[in-house]
Amino acid sequence: MTEIRSPLQAQIVQWQVQPGDTVKAGDLVVILEAMKMEHEVRAQHAGRVLELFFDNGALVAEGELLSNMERLAQEIRGLEADSAHKTAGAGAPSSPVHPEPTTEPRADLQRVLDRQAFTADANRPDAVAKRHALGQRTARENIADLCDADSFMEYGALAVAAQRSRRSEEDLIKNTPADGMVTGMGSINQNLFGPEHSRAVVMSYDATVLAGTQGMRNHQKTDRMLGLALQQKLPVVLFAEGGGGRPGDVDMPIVAGLHVATFASYARLNGQVPVVGIVAGRCFAGNAALLGCSDVIIATRNSNIGMGGPAMVEGGGLGVFKPEQIGPSSVQHGNGVIDILVNDELEAVAAARHYLSFFQGRVKEWLTPDAQALRDVVPENRLRVYDTRAALAGIADQGSLLELRTGFGKGIHTALARIEGRPVGLLANNPLHLGGAIDADAADKAARFMQLCNAHGLPLVSLVDTPGFMVGPEMEQQAQVRHVSRMFLAAAHLRVPFLSVVLRKGYGLGAMAMTAGGFHSPLFTVAWPSAEFGAMGLEGAVRLGYRKELEAAPEGLEREALYEQLVARQYDNGSAINMAATLEIDAVIDPAQTRDWLVSGLQAQRELPAANGLAIDAW
Repeated sequence: MTEIRSPLQAQIVQWQVQPGDTVKAGDLVVILEAMKMEHEVRAQHAGRVLELFFDNGALVAEGELLSNMERLAQEIRGLEADSAHKTAGAGAPSSPVHPEPTTEPRADLQRVLDRQAFTADANRPDAVAKRHALGQRTARENIADLCDADSFMEYGALAVAAQRSRRSEEDLIKNTPADGMVTGMGSINQNLFGPEHSRAVVMSYDATVLAGTQGMRNHQKTDRMLGLALQQKLPVVLFAEGGGGRPGDVDMPIVAGLHVATFASYARLNGQVPVVGIVAGRCFAGNAALLGCSDVIIATRNSNIGMGGPAMVEGGGLGVFKPEQIGPSSVQHGNGVIDILVNDELEAVAAARHYLSFFQGRVKEWLTPDAQALRDVVPENRLRVYDTRAALAGIADQGSLLELRTGFGKGIHTALARIEGRPVGLLANNPLHLGGAIDADAADKAARFMQLCNAHGLPLVSLVDTPGFMVGPEMEQQAQVRHVSRMFLAAAHLRVPFLSVVLRKGYGLGAMAMTAGGFHSPLFTVAWPSAEFGAMGLEGAVRLGYRKELEAAPEGLEREALYEQLVARQYDNGSAINMAATLEIDAVIDPAQTRDWLVSGLQAQRELPAANGLAIDAW
């Protein structure tokens, strides 16, 4: 004999058996209702129903006896004879018996699966074909390439454009999937840094849906993801291709939509988390405004970026232009808008993964460059130019170097790299451009790079070879005083270690700006044997400081000989050895020991002070 008791206070909705019925384990016996919810009571053993103690509609208390059953013999198929088990009313068994699962999706699940199918590339062959015909990938193809396999979890996939009052539901589902914006979270570089350091928010405007414009629903989706990124301190990657605001979303009771929070929310991430913007194709208006707030902009050669597209330009009475005429990559790379210029989306995604890796932590394995090669970087002829990128490559782990803004501010190289697996920021003067003199563009580039590294906790290494700030009437027309002073201001607010190595020329205020404000500001300032120092260029110092002596000497060979003699004396006085002897620098080192010095300095780094919302200039 077994008893079936009520598991809770409830009302009997419907008996599913009658006295005399034979049931198997798992068969439904009675349905109860409590708090508007129905509860199933099933048989825990095979048996025959003997008696029902309540009618349908009756109220029963928790534990009250509902029915008696006669337990059947072992021979009955499906019986699970276990004398230790109790009946449903006498206490729930440790492993409740459930009905057999169905092989086909339920109707509610099938509706979801059918709806999700509309967002998949496989079910949009015409849109995908048009995209591929342009030599470009879809939004989901780019995200799949960026995120580790099967790690991307999409948010808001079932959204459609806010145009129900002018288009049918079928049309919207078919032609405006996800409202033209794919958003979610995924892992990037998890194989290197583990799951806890690889999560990122990823968002992509979908150029196959209403030209990648910004609709009201995708603004809501974007705001949701940006809030999560700020809350969880997650990096953000934005594929920004698209045409800006969308005027056709008529379902929302708004006039201009200037109250949306997306732009403020995106900008609020500045200095809080790494923010990466990627463009392939056309990026105008609102899309470009978001892009411009990114820490780094990665763009393909076929990209066009502008604060207004052709329609806006024409509407403003400024002329009629093709999209390709507005902000082409050749212009935007040269003027500093584009940080990393690549050939296609494949390279753009690879660059994004590489860039993000520097803010995800150290790597355990690295390849060391040939330290001896650094001895030959600087020519013995002190007047001969050379490429300081050879020095960058000589101190960075092999394959780790990533240069930024290569088309702009050519007087200073800026790059991210690793030294024995540690991520760092690298600065280096460029003697191939203006002899290494720092002009306004180079100063802007260096100052913003210092802000970037400072906000995200990367130590800075500066390789110095500069005759100073660029001077002259033409320079001053470019607001040189304000621009170059940005380097001092950025350095004064650094919370990260700063390490300086003087390769050759270390002259004047420019050299001080390259050493965080002065030679004693960095953790150390060391020099190679080829280094030379002075308050200004040696030749200029001789012409100014010894003008009377030079004018007193007869013109020609005698005056020239005196000039060379005075320059040589200045060079000897400003040699690296003399600078070290007077303690103006910390040491003169063998170039082959540069990495050893840098590794030692980086190992001395302690926990950084809090960032406290350090901002990174858009420029």
